[in-house]
Amino acid sequence: MSEATSIVFVVDDDDAVRRALTRLIRSAGYCVESFGSAHEFLECRPYSQGCACLVLDVGLPGINGLELQHEMNAANRSLPIIFITGHGDIAMTVRAMKAGATDFLAKPVSDSDLMRAIADALRVSSRALSSRVELDCIHGRMARLTPREREVLTLLVEGRLNKQVVCELGIAEKTIKVHRARVMEKMEARSLVDLVRATAKACIPLSPLPSAFP
Repeated sequence: MSEATSIVFVVDDDDAVRRALTRLIRSAGYCVESFGSAHEFLECRPYSQGCACLVLDVGLPGINGLELQHEMNAANRSLPIIFITGHGDIAMTVRAMKAGATDFLAKPVSDSDLMRAIADALRVSSRALSSRVELDCIHGRMARLTPREREVLTLLVEGRLNKQVVCELGIAEKTIKVHRARVMEKMEARSLVDLVRATAKACIPLSPLPSAFP
């Protein structure tokens, strides 16, 4: 993971704290964008060019940190979040972590603890980014299949043999073999196991089979 493609967002209403955090994080080679309120952060365009995380103060005026986390999750705009607070408690920490936070640090935060937490959060972001890229690829391959090939795929991942597919779809076994080969090629699957893993990983809703062939 390259630091040049990573960005750290900082949201804290204390100007002095925000500037100090920005300087520290930038000195480690990360790009930084800072905001004085949750509202300002929500108005910025979601970052989708690389890895990112959010250093977030809990006690923000207006929309507080936990409420911002909730809004981001509801909008499918979740980021690895490192909460910082001067007034945290166990219940608050548990709530934040259950909602997906990667760390919860008490102010004043030591430089080493914060940089460790940021590195951990960006690793989480990197894994999530890789998963999204893989899923996009799988869905792109799926879109290349014809309706008949999707029917064949449905039966293949259910473990049906060629002869069973012939019975289900009422077409020649030679034709089934051609469709099967095309499915494997378009899905870039080296084996049936690869094919099953890809469709399961992407949770792809396969086309229902014709009612005449339940």
